[in-house]
Amino acid sequence: QVQLVESGGGLVQPGGSLRLSCAASGITFSIYDMGWYRQAPGKQRDLVAGITSRGRINYADSVKGRFTISRDNAKNTVSLQMNSLKPEDTAVYYCNAHKEGLLKTYDYWGQGTQVTVSS
Repeated sequence: QVQLVESGGGLVQPGGSLRLSCAASGITFSIYDMGWYRQAPGKQRDLVAGITSRGRINYADSVKGRFTISRDNAKNTVSLQMNSLKPEDTAVYYCNAHKEGLLKTYDYWGQGTQVTVSS
């Protein structure tokens, strides 16, 4: 059974920092591309940051220079360090594991963790 469990969300003031973590189980973590997505009320779920199985990283333009994604294949975890947080970063953040197989695509999601940036 595949599980992605996020932690680290919460309430923070503008300009503050949070670190999200996602612990994966039930998959061969090292061969999956991992990503953090977010969804604000009434909006679609968008990619925030991704890191491939080979370590290639990409960020949404809105978070470049403020967020840092990293992975630890020994611990089966992916993290998102979020600095200089803004009210518009408020959303539910989801961890994603993705792999393209020969015949199918594998996509797994965590349950989400709320991040609220407010004074």
